[in-house]
Amino acid sequence: MHTTAATRHFSGTYAEARQKFLDAAAQRGAAIESFELEAHRGALGETLATDVAYLGKPGAAKLLIVSSGTHGPEGFCGSGCQIATLNDPDLLSRVDQAGIGLLLIHAVNPHGFSHLHRTNEDNIDLNRNHIDFDAPLPVNSAYSEVEPFVLPAHWPPTAVDLTAMSAYIEKHGMWAFRAAVSSGQYTSPQGVFYGGKAPSWSNRTMRAILRKYGANATHIGWIDVHTGLGPYGHGEKIYAGRNAAADLAQARAWWGLDVFAPFEGQSASADVSGPVVSAVYDECPQASAALMGLEFGTLPDQEVMTRLRADTWLRRHPEAPEAQQRAIRRDLREAFYCDNDEWKGMVLGQTRVVLLQTVQGLKTA
Repeated sequence: MHTTAATRHFSGTYAEARQKFLDAAAQRGAAIESFELEAHRGALGETLATDVAYLGKPGAAKLLIVSSGTHGPEGFCGSGCQIATLNDPDLLSRVDQAGIGLLLIHAVNPHGFSHLHRTNEDNIDLNRNHIDFDAPLPVNSAYSEVEPFVLPAHWPPTAVDLTAMSAYIEKHGMWAFRAAVSSGQYTSPQGVFYGGKAPSWSNRTMRAILRKYGANATHIGWIDVHTGLGPYGHGEKIYAGRNAAADLAQARAWWGLDVFAPFEGQSASADVSGPVVSAVYDECPQASAALMGLEFGTLPDQEVMTRLRADTWLRRHPEAPEAQQRAIRRDLREAFYCDNDEWKGMVLGQTRVVLLQTVQGLKTA
């Protein structure tokens, strides 16, 4: 099969993605720093790390951040976008001419990326983990009611489980069901969308990166690349900042009126507690921040949710037959990464537009 321009930036495994990223960054003369997850190894026995590549004047006042792999196998997409950016001389020269620092954070969740889990080494969803753990934990009282049929004893779910789910949705509505399942919960460590009891390794690592590279920033534009929600190949611009009118207005001024805020109810995403990008408010309080989750659709939402539930079920049932384990892993990868040229081309085209808009926004800020 011939390799198209779109295909060559993407990878088949975390190990391949990491090597491609480091090679592309080195070729560009980027400053590279690696943060190793020392207590764990990858699926192929490889080193696991969150790698950082920085281009531009050290301590630039205007900082453009692009991060990948917050949710494990979503990293296949985000990594491809980052490597394409490193291979885009026109875009990089615009960044350079604007005096903007470019910070690429590769594999926020390297364990999940390598092992094909959406969550990290402790089953923590990193976009539910960046909260203030000194304050009372967020309460999701509906979660305990839905967990028995969302994560049943057997997989695939039985007719009884499916009936229970249908009954709940009929009674409370799909929006309430989605919120109960996916907004985040802090009571069931082996459950879905678990936020943890303390800051995870990835949380601590991301904060250290922000403190170092964002210390002198007055303006930050951050794109966190995600997959799995919305129409196939469409990149939804999800506003990921705090619920403040001025911040949302700035995001729409930079990226367009098709920036959707979860708290307004228009987004494909639930309004979640503790997203990774929210750490910028703690670690770079001096900076004005425009934050986006760029979310590329893959399979129909309910299919993605079913495969994600299967992934969590498998963590609870390591004794599952080898063939079933392989099938669940493969299905999860396909839920978050469409391994075809058409989808990759759609992803790269839309990402480039968003990055150009962010450069323009930072230039005029």
